[in-house]
Amino acid sequence: MAENFDAVRRAVGCQSAVLESGLTVLVRPMPGYSSTYAIYGTRFGSIDLDFEVDGKIVHLPAGTAHFLEHKMFESEEGDAFARFAKTGASANAYTSFDKTCYLFSATDKVDENLDILLSMVNEPYFTEATIAKEQGIIGQEIKMYDDSPDWRVMTAIFGCLYHNHPIRHDIAGTVKSIASITPDMLYDSCRAFYNPGNMVLAVAGNVTMEQVLAACGRAKLPARPQSVRRIEAAEPAAIARPEARFSMQVAKPCLGVGFKEAPARGVKFEVVCDMLTEVICGGMTPLYRTLYDQNLVNPGFDGEFLALDGLCCFMFTGETGQPEKVRDMLLAEIERLRAEGVDGELFTLCKNQLYGEMVQDLESTESAASLLAGSFLRGCRPGEELEALASVTKQDLDDALQTMLCPERSATVVVDPA
Repeated sequence: MAENFDAVRRAVGCQSAVLESGLTVLVRPMPGYSSTYAIYGTRFGSIDLDFEVDGKIVHLPAGTAHFLEHKMFESEEGDAFARFAKTGASANAYTSFDKTCYLFSATDKVDENLDILLSMVNEPYFTEATIAKEQGIIGQEIKMYDDSPDWRVMTAIFGCLYHNHPIRHDIAGTVKSIASITPDMLYDSCRAFYNPGNMVLAVAGNVTMEQVLAACGRAKLPARPQSVRRIEAAEPAAIARPEARFSMQVAKPCLGVGFKEAPARGVKFEVVCDMLTEVICGGMTPLYRTLYDQNLVNPGFDGEFLALDGLCCFMFTGETGQPEKVRDMLLAEIERLRAEGVDGELFTLCKNQLYGEMVQDLESTESAASLLAGSFLRGCRPGEELEALASVTKQDLDDALQTMLCPERSATVVVDPA
């Protein structure tokens, strides 16, 4: 296994450069591939609502980062989607809790597509009229998410676990919150977070570092040194409330069980937590087989782990006709593992599975570019997660179980059929 990890670490190795503007450029040439995938990302997400930039205190309404993502595709020259379409590229963007990323995939005219990507993000253009138009469009998107039971379960879990952390707010905000967004707010956000020193350009596929650097040179990226300080809300260790229950148009009840933890402590800690979800209710575990064989859950029942600034939590979610019974079985399994320790064979299987998934990601231009961009935006280097996985032992998981996933810091969410 150690030799395999060494080989993958070498494969992850990419070419990198930090430009005079402060932009970090990461390129993974993949000879023989026909496509190229590029991601231009910034450390600015939905939880970044309060900050100080150059001595000015800024308070943003919920949904601003996502709103800004939409507006970046507009300019005085027209819509960037139309420009990408003329080159045959497929473009998109997304906003998460802690980052915003703009991307394209192309098999041709890579240089031209890089020019479009860099210019649209570095030349913001906002007016009262275009903002008013976008408010209606995003309002419809918000209503769509309101009809998603999976999304509602997740946001309800955050609302139960956290008192003040901005994770309580939906990524897209609310119709009311985005109605208060102004051009000044968007320009302040760009000044604070869309400066090259806070951003990464990650490219993988049929491309060279020389091509990418040439595109950056043509873009003439300005160095925008800013003094930015994020203002974090105080968050107590205790959960806000132990449960939430509501009804929606669903065929079967949906269950969510969340656990609030102390904020994350490094890449290896995150890998350990990721593995904990697999050894508790992954497809190879006794709990999952029991739940599935007894028809208590659907195949999509699983666990996930989330770590952000000032936040760390677990979530176990899925459809079930008996939510209380499934929750009790989940809590009982965690207590059993805490007392008996993780099965050694299961640990090895889960570790190999995670390793295999990382290897598979290296074969895709999209996954490779996402891996490079994600490492920078999380504050680590490419391949560091693989190194952490190689060092994880069964004892690490057993030790983590002694202090984490405690019932007194858990909350339950149930969505009943309307």
